[in-house]
Amino acid sequence: MLYLSQMLGRPILDARGETVAAIKDVIVRYGEEDYPPVIGLVARYRRRLFFIPKRDISGISEQGAKMRSTVLDLRPFTRREGEVLLARDVLDNQLIDVDGKRVVRVNDVQIIEVVGVWRVTGADVSLQGFLRRLMPKGFYGSSKVVEVIDWKDVGYLATDSASATVQLKSSKDKLSRLHPVEIAQLAETLSPIHRTEIVEALDDEIAADTLEEMSTENQARILEEMDEERAADILEEMSPDDAVDVLGEMDEEKAQELFDLMEDEEKADVAELMEFAHDTAGGLMTTEFIVFPKDLTVGQAIARLREMAETPNMIYYLYIVENENSWKISGVISLRSLILADPTYTLSEVMREKFQFAHPNDSAEEAAQIISEYNLLALPVIDDEGDIAGIVTVDDAMEILLPKNLQRRLPRLFG
Repeated sequence: MLYLSQMLGRPILDARGETVAAIKDVIVRYGEEDYPPVIGLVARYRRRLFFIPKRDISGISEQGAKMRSTVLDLRPFTRREGEVLLARDVLDNQLIDVDGKRVVRVNDVQIIEVVGVWRVTGADVSLQGFLRRLMPKGFYGSSKVVEVIDWKDVGYLATDSASATVQLKSSKDKLSRLHPVEIAQLAETLSPIHRTEIVEALDDEIAADTLEEMSTENQARILEEMDEERAADILEEMSPDDAVDVLGEMDEEKAQELFDLMEDEEKADVAELMEFAHDTAGGLMTTEFIVFPKDLTVGQAIARLREMAETPNMIYYLYIVENENSWKISGVISLRSLILADPTYTLSEVMREKFQFAHPNDSAEEAAQIISEYNLLALPVIDDEGDIAGIVTVDDAMEILLPKNLQRRLPRLFG
């Protein structure tokens, strides 16, 4: 086992044992493997940097590296696609530890030889790792226990080297082990450019869920920096009310470009909500809800729910309308009540005909207060014709009622 700090600056000897260069950096190939293999060294001779492939190296130790021959290829070093330089790209940078669910700083890199192949196996994030680089071998405290993160748990590496972003190809599966709330919290501790890279590394659905856990300002900035087609795809996956909020935070021209790229169905939902002022119940509501006609039986309603290809995140209540293809609301039933009801009863027999609701032009604060006072999970918004236009969910209501400092601590209930 070696640490990167023990290799940097050490001599490179040729086959005759003569010093021909010094180790400037160690190169690994980042791809699908959990433990990236070392593929060579960046060597320095005077002011010249050149590449020595692993096949030309017979051994690596704390004393340095030894070559198999006496021939050097002194052509200037050029990074190739998929290559990561451990000193330049990893050392002193931040990474996401998906197992510990935290962002930490890399103080040293652990490298172990496995079946003849040197691989990056861990990141030393302890103070001892940092001191190892500064102090000579054997200094007081060098034998203390270190904290090394298993490299397979490195979900993201925050490097400023654009050439090293290839590592993001393997970040998707690792980051997806975390809940969107956790991804968002970790991403927001990093710089704006790294936040964008993290969201780009996720699939559309998880990216949308992650963005919804961030502030509207950060959502807008991330989507503005992304490829327009990809940003539009993520907007389509977001709930319509959140999509409206983030578009409203953007530059008007940019918002229109992304809106135009959205698919017709999602665009229609967003356009419907854009008509309402943001401080009204209409501006706070979402159009993701489920309606069933009142003459449907309980058994038929449950069967329909099971057959739905997609369901809203929030289905704690079902809204009962006069007939098929109607929006005129007749009553409300909770999902729990539906499941416990006799399957032969019609929905009109088990629904609640009296329920709390808001009008689209009511203030957002009034709608939020109703949700709070009546301990509701959602509140239907009903227009002048008696049609259900949308619902206000409790998480959006809490954002209205709670102080800003408490909002950040409130988990989204339906993310």
